Amino acid sequence: MKQPLPTPPGTVIRHQPAVSGLFIGSPSIAILGDGTYVASHDFFGPGSREHERGGTLIHRSTDRGLTWKQAAGIEGAFWSGLFVHNGALYLMGLTCHHGLLVIRRSEDGGFSWTSPVDERSGLLTPEGQYHTAPMPVIIHSGRIWRAIEDAGSGTTWGQRYNPMLVSAPIGADLLDRANWTFSTMAVQSPEWLAGAFGGWLEGNAVTLDDGRMANLLRVHHPRGEKAALAILDPDGHTLTFHPEHDMIELPGAATKFAVRKDPESGAWWTLANAVPPRHAEDKDHHTQIRNTLALLRSTDLRHWEMRYIPLYHPDSARHGFQYVDWLIEGRDLVFVCRTAWEDASGGARNEHDANYLTFHRIRDFRDCELMDSPANPFQPESDISPAPAPAPHLATHAA
Repeated sequence: MKQPLPTPPGTVIRHQPAVSGLFIGSPSIAILGDGTYVASHDFFGPGSREHERGGTLIHRSTDRGLTWKQAAGIEGAFWSGLFVHNGALYLMGLTCHHGLLVIRRSEDGGFSWTSPVDERSGLLTPEGQYHTAPMPVIIHSGRIWRAIEDAGSGTTWGQRYNPMLVSAPIGADLLDRANWTFSTMAVQSPEWLAGAFGGWLEGNAVTLDDGRMANLLRVHHPRGEKAALAILDPDGHTLTFHPEHDMIELPGAATKFAVRKDPESGAWWTLANAVPPRHAEDKDHHTQIRNTLALLRSTDLRHWEMRYIPLYHPDSARHGFQYVDWLIEGRDLVFVCRTAWEDASGGARNEHDANYLTFHRIRDFRDCELMDSPANPFQPESDISPAPAPAPHLATHAA
């Protein structure tokens, strides 16, 4: 008798079989003032129009993630992230793959959206090429901040990207281009990391202890573990990077990671694709190893401690838990994930081309310890057995 296929962990928000030629990308999550969860994602792949006019879907949950319903479909939105500001819901990203920077606003919780047709309605860059992902938006010194990358330095992936910070006054109309300020670019060098630096991208707007703004970026490096901290000068305009002391160790930094500060403890947290030693040689580049999701904590953005492994699969070829976006909700951490997993159509093609958008909750995340993990692939291989039922800290269903 044929065994049923295992279902992906968490709650499925969207399933998109690989045979459609559409793959799920750019997961993002926001929590409205009334407690409603809103999640978004886009489509990439040969069946999409990502290079012409991106497409993003909006989903809502009114029962804390137990069930989800599609609320809207948006054309001309790609690599976009949700956030709530002054009671309104926003979606900020690009028009398409390497497109223009745009922002949209919803006043009804995600059902309807403004259209960025000109400089007064959300079209923030009139020309050029850009790169981003659903990255955190933060408030600091009376301004709202976000990181993006200019993609105009050539045509080679990774090498063409240079980071910037954009900001606007917190009380300003965010749809008006005139209210936004763009920092200068920090320009990369292929000589960094002994010539193994392949690019930086998907930066996080963060604040330093001395009050300065900074941009913490993913670094494309064969062995992973490297992140770059570019710092905004006191002039508020010039973004600079010093590779000799601002290249830091961060497990999982070869793939996209979102960093946010916990308002209760003051610590920084992230969920990243740390690579266990047992999988380090699975592929040539650690950016292609996404079968382990690790919860990490830092008090200074430079030294990171692994706290918990919420998701792991022993196969790294066709399983991935990636591009996670997350928020703190009281004692819990909730997140959405671009998940590559089995399905009745043959499953994901590889770890990258995800076929699911899933929702997850880590209960009492501040108290999590590595020993609580459903499976810990960082233990010696003789010490790990197939993953048991999820530990109490990880709810596979929201409640």
